[in-house]
Amino acid sequence: MSETGRGNDVYTHGHHESVLRSHAARTAANSAAYLLPHLLPGLSVLDVGSGPGTITADFAPLVTPAAVIGLDRAPEAVAQAQALAEEQQLGNLTFRTGNIYDLDFPDAQFDVVHAHQVLQHLTDPVAALREMHRVARPGGIVAVRDADFHAMAWYPQLPELDQWMDLYQKVARHNRAEPDAGRRLISWAQAAGFTDIKPSSANWLYTTDEQRQWHAGAWAERVLSSGFAEQALKYGLADRAELEQISAGWRRWAQAPDGWFLIPNGEIIARA
Repeated sequence: MSETGRGNDVYTHGHHESVLRSHAARTAANSAAYLLPHLLPGLSVLDVGSGPGTITADFAPLVTPAAVIGLDRAPEAVAQAQALAEEQQLGNLTFRTGNIYDLDFPDAQFDVVHAHQVLQHLTDPVAALREMHRVARPGGIVAVRDADFHAMAWYPQLPELDQWMDLYQKVARHNRAEPDAGRRLISWAQAAGFTDIKPSSANWLYTTDEQRQWHAGAWAERVLSSGFAEQALKYGLADRAELEQISAGWRRWAQAPDGWFLIPNGEIIARA
């Protein structure tokens, strides 16, 4: 979800409505299936970088009566998430702002510490994992899932989408972040001191007309209006005409009846 990093970390996507709307489509089933078998009644959960809170809200009924806390650095994301918790009447779920590098919790407080699409946006993912390890109970779980941008695949192979990938890589790396995070999770976890690490991977796939329209529509808007667009312009990595061209390419891809877009995600279950 939204990253919760140091003051000098820049969230490549930003918190434009189009980004939060896209993230709100994520559920535990489609974004954290690798973790679900480990979530049992009575296990406390900290979800770091919880964004609009849809994944976090799915965790809450699985572990009740234990507490589930969602943490994000963006107040607008926390407000949206808290409204969701109240709407669903999830009494064991709360959201708050916070910093992944300096979690405001004592050592060994949580049975499960989770982060979804967070490490890819951080300047120091190993430090973040160490802090997640600190607040996890001995024998507890630190669960992390991140996409791998360079491993994404699509068809038709439109040049505008190649432009998009090249620009995304440049913007993210200008922010000193790692967009190809999925393939690095084991390495980062080992550097953070974990020795019991179980990796896995899972895909998001967009192929149906409805899926293509949703995915391409979100990116067509984000390329023009989100933090990604603002940063691309600010850093001098693209001009408005190029962003318009990429956005139109996304919409053209959505019209392809044989369209395919695959997003691979790396996952790890690391024992504290």
